[in-house]
Amino acid sequence: MRMTRAWLILADILVTLLLLLSFILFFLSSSQTLKKPLSKPIPLFFTHWDSNITFETLEVASIKEDVTMTQEELRKMAEDESMVEEIVESYLFTAPLSLRLHELSGKLGNPVYIRIFKSESLFEVWMRVNGEYKHLKNYFICDYSGVLGPKEKEGDRQAPEGFYSVKKYQLNPNSKFHLSFNLGYPNIYDRAYKRTGSFLMVHGKCASIGCYAMTDAKIEEIYALVEEALKKGQKAVPVHIFPFKMTEENMAFYEDNKWYDFWQNLKEGYDYFEVEKNPPSIRVKNKTYVISEGKQ
Repeated sequence: MRMTRAWLILADILVTLLLLLSFILFFLSSSQTLKKPLSKPIPLFFTHWDSNITFETLEVASIKEDVTMTQEELRKMAEDESMVEEIVESYLFTAPLSLRLHELSGKLGNPVYIRIFKSESLFEVWMRVNGEYKHLKNYFICDYSGVLGPKEKEGDRQAPEGFYSVKKYQLNPNSKFHLSFNLGYPNIYDRAYKRTGSFLMVHGKCASIGCYAMTDAKIEEIYALVEEALKKGQKAVPVHIFPFKMTEENMAFYEDNKWYDFWQNLKEGYDYFEVEKNPPSIRVKNKTYVISEGKQ
């Protein structure tokens, strides 16, 4: 499993490099000129991502007067949303945290929200800036144990899935895994199903028995974001853990899985955030997660 994830990470890096190279070649090969030279960075014209990201911050190019493009070429680039989304997704993995905070006008201490996707080995951090949650950073999960599906009992070597939260007392700056914070498993939902287990963490290093291991460098950034948010008044940092990106296509693919009904319940929380860009309020009733409007 670790070898598979290593190949996936390497493949992502290669794809990113190829995409950046194709953009550079695209700019350099343009032969027709605009009526007016371009001297400012061109923003990415789409709505699904942070509008503060520009070609300049992507380091593809700060377009100078000696690089020319036609208006039609610009329009086609702006309309190719799938290509843009791939590039920005990669950018959120590679951009320094300090740069992303600057671009979003955010700072350590702002409220944060975390989403984890097992299948994609993806760890997302969102930050509230001016009353709205914005996508701050992506991190690859270095290692987690088990397969898709929730943790059920002590010793099953499963990493949990569900809706969890992190409070101050769950932080461990003296962890043997460099830094860590406890996810709060088992939560009320888990206990309703008599699930057992303890010390399920997000931590450093790259080894896991039921935890999400991030490497030391990544956990330092993540831990700082969580710790400072809690210090500055956020009562708990939501950590929502999904088996995969819960699109309709992915749900259809797993419709025969024994955990499908459980995942449908998780999808309610996933869908709420996708629409509202605000973490939902979560409670448990009749052994089911109940999703309601999130607090601002």
